[in-house]
Amino acid sequence: MAKVNKIYELVSEKNFSIYELAIAGEGIPVSSQTYMKGNRGQDVYSVAKVFVVTAVGILYDQGLLKPTDTVMKYLSKYAPEGMDHRWNLITIDDALKHRIGMPHGYLDIDVGTIPSDDYLNYLLTTPFAAPPCQSEEYTDAAYYLLARLCEEIIGDTLDNYLMDKLFTPLEFAEVAWTHCPQGHVIGATGLYLSAADVAKLGEVYRNGGTYNGKRIISEEWAWLVLNQGYELNPLGFTPGYGKSGMYGQQIAVLTDLNITVAWTGYEFYQGEEIIRIIKENL
Repeated sequence: MAKVNKIYELVSEKNFSIYELAIAGEGIPVSSQTYMKGNRGQDVYSVAKVFVVTAVGILYDQGLLKPTDTVMKYLSKYAPEGMDHRWNLITIDDALKHRIGMPHGYLDIDVGTIPSDDYLNYLLTTPFAAPPCQSEEYTDAAYYLLARLCEEIIGDTLDNYLMDKLFTPLEFAEVAWTHCPQGHVIGATGLYLSAADVAKLGEVYRNGGTYNGKRIISEEWAWLVLNQGYELNPLGFTPGYGKSGMYGQQIAVLTDLNITVAWTGYEFYQGEEIIRIIKENL
């Protein structure tokens, strides 16, 4: 832990705009350092999408869905009259890869107000901005759709389900997830967690689906996520993969060091500097 503590000290000297930095890995129990006063759980914004991916994986492991299934297989009862027939072509895989034909930033509660209290109907009645199932366009709508699909299968809200399947087994401290006006988890964003707990999810994927010996997802699903680019994508500047969120949130698995790093912050986009400090001192 001496090296980890040294890293925390060096990061402190930089006066970065981060709330909390967490490190965990091979032979390194999860730990964290707080740098700015704030709530214990911070909004991790789009890092929330990795938690939706994990929920999809748990249902996949139970044989309750497949990526090749269409989303309307599970949501057909919500289809509005006159709905564009192309919605029936969109698969779970398409949604996981943001290929649902909606424009960039659509249904993003972090940048605007949704002009309806029925988000799913609003989504299914919005004209496509591009042909679905073809080109990728990053949109929060895809992950609200996936959250609703998961809830339809489990018969409960996604946060309640993951409390049993993920948050409690990983010993999360505090969890809160924003709901839409009809009480459904937003999915794409609005998830409040500590950086230490975010790092635990990275450890699940780094260990092929397990955490401290507990099987959370199958090795097959962990492999599929990384192979298909379901939100966890190559970091580019260093060996590993991860997911960032608005205002600089991050989860990163550094494969060359066998560790996971996570942080929460605000207006912070110097993650490469943190990782450089870690790699030089671990």
